[in-house]
Amino acid sequence: MSQELNELAVELNTVLGSANSPVASLLSERGKRAYFPSRGILGQSAAARGADINATIGTAFENDGTPLTLECLAEKVGLDNKAFLYTPSYGLPALRKKWREMMVEKNPTLNNKDFSVPVVTHALTHGLSISSLLFIDQDDTVILPDLYWDNYDLLMHEGYGAKLTTFPMFQDGAFNAAGMEEMLMAEGQKKIVLLNFPNNPTGYSATIEDAANICKAVIRAADAGKKLVILVDDAYFGLVYKEGVHTESLFAELANCHDNVLAVKLDGPTKEDYVWGFRTGFITFGCKACKAEQYKALEAKSAGVVRGSISSTSSLAQHFLLHAYELPEYKVQKQNKFATLQERYNRIESIFSEHPEYAESFSPMPFNSGYFMCVKPQGVDAEVLRKLLLEKYSTGVIMLSGLLRIAFSSVPLQKLDTLFANLHNAVQEMKQG
Repeated sequence: MSQELNELAVELNTVLGSANSPVASLLSERGKRAYFPSRGILGQSAAARGADINATIGTAFENDGTPLTLECLAEKVGLDNKAFLYTPSYGLPALRKKWREMMVEKNPTLNNKDFSVPVVTHALTHGLSISSLLFIDQDDTVILPDLYWDNYDLLMHEGYGAKLTTFPMFQDGAFNAAGMEEMLMAEGQKKIVLLNFPNNPTGYSATIEDAANICKAVIRAADAGKKLVILVDDAYFGLVYKEGVHTESLFAELANCHDNVLAVKLDGPTKEDYVWGFRTGFITFGCKACKAEQYKALEAKSAGVVRGSISSTSSLAQHFLLHAYELPEYKVQKQNKFATLQERYNRIESIFSEHPEYAESFSPMPFNSGYFMCVKPQGVDAEVLRKLLLEKYSTGVIMLSGLLRIAFSSVPLQKLDTLFANLHNAVQEMKQG
């Protein structure tokens, strides 16, 4: 890799290092090299926008100036044919603006706080990859709970050479903020933390008390001179089913909590709006020391990574979403879908209450939100149990870290009783066996 940086990257790095911002010092070597090519083909195309004759754009148009589109597709889509055109690498401007407004609506703590305009990603996984490129160097350490989504290994360890260092997620039935803080205070100034609520695999979200303890730990570390990147994986944001749970994203508190803390929110409509195949997400930045020019620089680097990897994200998905968000029935329909998941959560709690004998076979891990819950089998091997459930009881679950992950999001309400009965019976069969 050439050591000479592109002049646009140098300019962005200079901006990020100004105004006492810690961001320049948090960038990885790849992150330092990232830039948006605003003076190349894209810049020249932008300059020609509005010209009477515009021969700069690599798309095709009818003689009347409308997009050259197959009628058999256009009639199925039912949107303006502009939905078939490329969107900018930053994403559709109207959708970026709308998502930012919705973030504040869903997280009132963000009112009157400064944070960036979201950049559109190819869903949340891509946002995590962008974050990794920008902030993770070979052998950097990422701090996270020991119960985490296994794709983090592929993204951060295999993809960028990070070391994933974990602390026990739970302490006395609550999130182990003290364990996290111990790692934050360990040797080294730069700290990268990954927090995921509602958590995959456990279905646990920070309680109000947990959230306060997490923020206090982060601030104490920042006060001690640590410079932190906090990656907030909000894939399942909003799916909270129990009183006393923190209902806002931790990004809302962390975004402006300290000059030494850069919070990065990774979210999207995949689970929030039940559009798994749309593959649309957002990456948003917040830091007390950042001003508008620093945020624009971070947006430019993110858009540059999009440009250099996938060019731009799905225009059709973005137009569909923007259309939905402007409909009056959107919120009602979304609440109805949430109620389906809430009903399943409530039924699971009732099942455990109605069947105290299940405690002989498994113990539920704390859960209060999201798509999942985990149980710890009592006295039997979790992987052997998983295979028995599948082979004899036609019941599929996921085994990880000695636990069984149950995606109640995909199980019809009327089958939940059978699911847990099967689990209990399979454990008892193994014990008697």
